[in-house]
Amino acid sequence: MAEFLFDLPPADARKAQRTFRQLRYPIWTENKAKLIQRYLYFFVQITKTGVYLDAFAGPQEPDLPKTWAAKLVLESRPRWLKRFYLFEANGAKVRALQDLRDTQPAPRKSEPRRVVRVYAGDFNKNIARVLEQNPIKPTEPAFCLLDQRTFECDWTSVALLAAHKEAGHKIEIFYFLPNSWLDRGISGLGDKDRTLKRWWGSEWSELIKRKGFQRAMYAAERFTRELGYTYAYPFPIYERQSGGKQMYFMIHASDHIEATPLMYRAYAQAIGGGLPADQMELPSS
Repeated sequence: MAEFLFDLPPADARKAQRTFRQLRYPIWTENKAKLIQRYLYFFVQITKTGVYLDAFAGPQEPDLPKTWAAKLVLESRPRWLKRFYLFEANGAKVRALQDLRDTQPAPRKSEPRRVVRVYAGDFNKNIARVLEQNPIKPTEPAFCLLDQRTFECDWTSVALLAAHKEAGHKIEIFYFLPNSWLDRGISGLGDKDRTLKRWWGSEWSELIKRKGFQRAMYAAERFTRELGYTYAYPFPIYERQSGGKQMYFMIHASDHIEATPLMYRAYAQAIGGGLPADQMELPSS
């Protein structure tokens, strides 16, 4: 196996935060979609295939297509991901996803036939049915993006994804944890206990008593302790390119030994840091 460009982040929150600060360029909000696309590029270099699920798949900024993760992933080459399950509740965004699906080119001879399905409605209500109708085999690599705004993704949905595969590697997850406005959002809730229990389960009070990177590390630890992932680390997403507020923490959960080092590479390369993607040394499969 090739040596990795980065070691795994340390478990200690303060040391981990210093590790992330040492990365040459921070990922900022307008480049988070490129980060996702870059990671999926590395993902398919190893897997040669895969299933992609996107819980909130519509364009968050319709006038900025380069910030639309589903579009970047669908159009990324090599086109080796086989199955796409895209969820969206907003009607206009559902139509945008359908247009995106319908305008995809036919596969080349070297590319697999793709299945792209768009599901209108609440992801939390649809995900169990979709997985039951479209089970992911133990040998199929799979990835799910949970790019929620704030409280949209129920914790039961996260647990369902984590437990879906009975063997093989779990479904990898990118879980976006809001940071800069989370406390303000909580203060504005009417039925706080009900909303937060749905969103984060019974541990919500433990989560919100922490701040910043400590909160993010606590959240990541839950993916290993409760959901059985081997690796889970929070990658900060900043307000702007020069730094500023940590808007999100993108928690990457996987049980594949090569996943976190590849995530470091995607993070470092997404906005121009490091080598071009096609020149990066990848670990052997």
